[in-house]
Amino acid sequence: MTAADGRSMREYLELAWTFFRMGCVTFGGGYAMAPVLERMVVRGKGWVTMEEVMDYYTIGQVTPGIIAVNVSTFVGYKRKGVAGGILSTLSFILPSLILVTVIALFLKNFAHIPAVRHAFAGIRVAVGALILDTVVKLCKGFFKDAKAVCVFGIALGLSAIFSASPVILVAAAGAAGFLLYRRRT
Repeated sequence: MTAADGRSMREYLELAWTFFRMGCVTFGGGYAMAPVLERMVVRGKGWVTMEEVMDYYTIGQVTPGIIAVNVSTFVGYKRKGVAGGILSTLSFILPSLILVTVIALFLKNFAHIPAVRHAFAGIRVAVGALILDTVVKLCKGFFKDAKAVCVFGIALGLSAIFSASPVILVAAAGAAGFLLYRRRT
C-alpha cells in the first residue's frame, strides 16, 4: 500500500466518521441538520462552502428522498466522487438504522412511556430552534439583492395566501431566477 493509498483511505474514514457523527446528533430532518453541517463540514473541515450547502439543499428539496440524506450524498460526492457519496449516505443513515432496530427489538409501545414522551417534547422544541436558526441563515444567504427579495415575497405570498403547490413555486422561482439573473451577452 502506497502513501497515497493510505491517505485516501484516511480521507474515506474521515468522511464516514464525520457523517456517522452527524447522523447521531441530527434530529428533525434536513433543516435541523444545517447548523451541524455548517459547524462540522463547512467551518470544521472546509469541504464545502455555505453557498454550496444552500445549493445542495435546493437540489435536495426537489429530488426524491430525505433532504438530509440527499445533502449528505452531495457533500460526499463532491469530496470523494461516487464512492464518497455512497459512503457518506450510508454513514449518515446508520445511526438511525441502529436506533430504530434497537427500539423495535427491545421496546414495545415505547411512545407511552412518560420519560420517552417528555424527552420527545424537549427534542421537538430544540428541533424548532434549529429549524428557525436555519431559516435565518438561509435568508441571510439568499437576500443578496432586490430581485431575490421580490421572488421570495411572491413565493411566500402565494404559499401562505393561496396554498400554492411547492412544485409549482419551485419551478416558477427557477424560471424567474433564470430570467432575472442570466447574463446577457
